[in-house]
Amino acid sequence: MWKKVLLIMGLITIFAAPVNSQSIAIGPQVGYYKAQDADGSFMGGLAWRFKSAEIFGLEASINYRQEKYFNDVLTVRSWPVMVTGLIYPVPIVYGAIGVGWYNTTFDYDQTRFPSLKDETKQKFGWHFGGGVELPVGLKINLTGDIRYVFLNYAFQEFPGSGDKNSNFFVIAVGFLFVL
Repeated sequence: MWKKVLLIMGLITIFAAPVNSQSIAIGPQVGYYKAQDADGSFMGGLAWRFKSAEIFGLEASINYRQEKYFNDVLTVRSWPVMVTGLIYPVPIVYGAIGVGWYNTTFDYDQTRFPSLKDETKQKFGWHFGGGVELPVGLKINLTGDIRYVFLNYAFQEFPGSGDKNSNFFVIAVGFLFVL
């Protein structure tokens, strides 16, 4: 009985946030990312963020990124589509955890390795991190965060690539326009 009462009280607390704390925002984001065994590079894309209460939010984003491995023999191009849950312990600071679907093209340098064929694959990964969301006007928020992404590409086609690490961190900033 007490468990049900506590559960109901908890749900009421979570969903009884003031109506004005709900918001929807959309805007561009840019960032720098670096995998341990790849050249670092910049990314860009679009993010959509929904805050359902003072402490909970949800973000969906799509970006474009490109990285090079093995002294430019392999170029990896990716369009990550990510969904991230956000928890705001204080109004401007958030923790983030989520999943991503990575549509990825592996483009091999055919002049150096003619036997390796280019290929496109889909892979799921997950990420966690944190950041800040600062209001810079009535309808504009500046975001900045750092996330670590677990996405271990299997470079089976490339000789001697068994120990390469493709997990990466990304530092991103964005402008969100509140609708």
